[in-house]
Amino acid sequence: MSEQLRARLFEALDQIVLVDPHTHINAHAPASTTLADIMGYHYYTELAHSAGMPIARIEQEGLDPKEKVGRLVEFLGTIENTIQSSWLIEMVQTFFDFPDEAITPDNWEALYDRSRQSMAQPDWAETVLKRSKLSAVFLTNEFDDALEGFDTSVYVPCLRTDDLVFHLAKPEVRTRLEKAGGIALGDLASLRSAIGKLFEHFVERGAKACAISLPPDFAPAKIDKGAAESALTEVLRRGPDASGEQLGTLSQAVFWMLAEHCSEHKLPFDLMIGVNRGVYAEGVFQGRDLYDSRVSLIQYRELFNAFPQVMFPISVLASVTNQELVSYSWIFPNVLTNGHWWYSNTPTYIAHDAAARLEAVPRTKQIGYYSDMYKLEFALPKFAMYKRILAKILAERFVVDRGWSEERAIALGTQVLRGNVDAVFGPF
Repeated sequence: MSEQLRARLFEALDQIVLVDPHTHINAHAPASTTLADIMGYHYYTELAHSAGMPIARIEQEGLDPKEKVGRLVEFLGTIENTIQSSWLIEMVQTFFDFPDEAITPDNWEALYDRSRQSMAQPDWAETVLKRSKLSAVFLTNEFDDALEGFDTSVYVPCLRTDDLVFHLAKPEVRTRLEKAGGIALGDLASLRSAIGKLFEHFVERGAKACAISLPPDFAPAKIDKGAAESALTEVLRRGPDASGEQLGTLSQAVFWMLAEHCSEHKLPFDLMIGVNRGVYAEGVFQGRDLYDSRVSLIQYRELFNAFPQVMFPISVLASVTNQELVSYSWIFPNVLTNGHWWYSNTPTYIAHDAAARLEAVPRTKQIGYYSDMYKLEFALPKFAMYKRILAKILAERFVVDRGWSEERAIALGTQVLRGNVDAVFGPF
């Protein structure tokens, strides 16, 4: 009974046409061209490296894509137990009619050649979107992105602001800002105006959110105008050689400006909290960052209180922080739970965290899932994983334990998967 119930709920959830509210898709090359684009995803390279594959064999300069796949296949057996491996198998079975349950040294070349033929089709990206039941995906756009040459109703711009907050001391970042904003930086007013121009540019081209990833020690605060002006003057004069105190003050001042512009333009401000960069200095590309349990959302209380009109979809890097996020979303009207990010994106953690959210947070304040993908093919297996877990939670905790009808449970799942994305970011 329980398995049949879960299957029915999954089937209903699987019919929903989705909007993916956070990806790293390049709108000019959204789909893969070879299996190397898929297996070169950092999950696979970092797992292979962790299992013993030398980084030089993964990141050799000029490595042929097919050779790279062949090398990674050698280590697939060591990671076949991982959820990332199951994503890969579900992906190639669905998109390329792969008949086997594992990619091995004996069958990978036939798969490579067959997949390359499919990926060479001119409408491959549209095919992947349709089979994945995706109508739109959010991008992660640099602040100076021209946002031209793609359909912004399908590939939705999102203003990523990490460089503005944490790297404004770098001359190249300031040059980019001056060019994008059309304003020379000389004082706090010019900085505010330049950032305002970025928001205008993005909003005019259909942007639906502003976003940033944040280290565990960052604590947003409103900075006195004089202190902010002094910090900017010092950074303009000394660049990266400015004192740590002045750099930190400027970061806080810029972050606060971003929140003010989000308020003005009615944009949600996605916060991805807790990443500690470069922990494993010798890791593969994008495989060097880890979470840090010293983070606490209490560091953001001033921000949440100061901007009640700004919606803050919050992602936390570790499941260990989920209960705190649930509590803040329980209390603050402008704090929302957002997806299952990075190291929390495995079934055990998702099942625990999603159940806690569904049991404690208003149903209107949960963005169920996003793929965080770099290529479109990953949406299907990642969302399928989440929908299976969501169906199990709805079946066991709502239909069985609380006596909800199946229709009522499906309505809750639909709202978490799609309805709230429309309400917070849309409509689409």
